[in-house]
Amino acid sequence: MTSCLILFLVVLGINLLPAFGPPTWSIIVFYGLNSDLPLALIVVVSAFAAAAGRLLLAYGFRFLGRWLPQKQKRNLAAAGEALEARQSNMIFGLGLFALSPLPSAQLFAAAGLARVRLLHFTAAFFAGRLVSYSVYAASAKGLRGTSLGDAFAGTLKSPWGIALQVGMILLLIPLMQIDWSRFLPTTDDQPTSET
Repeated sequence: MTSCLILFLVVLGINLLPAFGPPTWSIIVFYGLNSDLPLALIVVVSAFAAAAGRLLLAYGFRFLGRWLPQKQKRNLAAAGEALEARQSNMIFGLGLFALSPLPSAQLFAAAGLARVRLLHFTAAFFAGRLVSYSVYAASAKGLRGTSLGDAFAGTLKSPWGIALQVGMILLLIPLMQIDWSRFLPTTDDQPTSET
């Protein structure tokens, strides 16, 4: 039970980082190769901890968003409405989280700033991570020759990895500048009821 709690805390801590954290898959592979925990338990605990960490990260960015200028707050609120306008966006989000190699920290930072309904967003993330973490856990045997330290160092030293992290952070700036209300349906054309 102690190793399960340690796994939860390590994955939670990694997923609280807004950038430059080691990949959660490396922890899953490490536990898969070096612990007696069943792979299914490793996957579920890791997905739950990752989702909890990203949810807390999004709430942190939501809190920080209170100090943004009013224009940026309006733009982000409109972005949140545009994201939530269609139910199909949640299905897209599930696919994005399940299959995308993009860092999810910046997606959660943007969701927090845009005041998206975070529980739906996190549920899609959790379901997607169950899929991707299952793949990583199942392929752990193929990574037996790779040390955890090499995996961490590779992600932290990779020029492409660093550029991707910095680029995703920088994309938050134009996200806040766009007038997202232009993309929402207007209610001005709807007939009003006469009294």
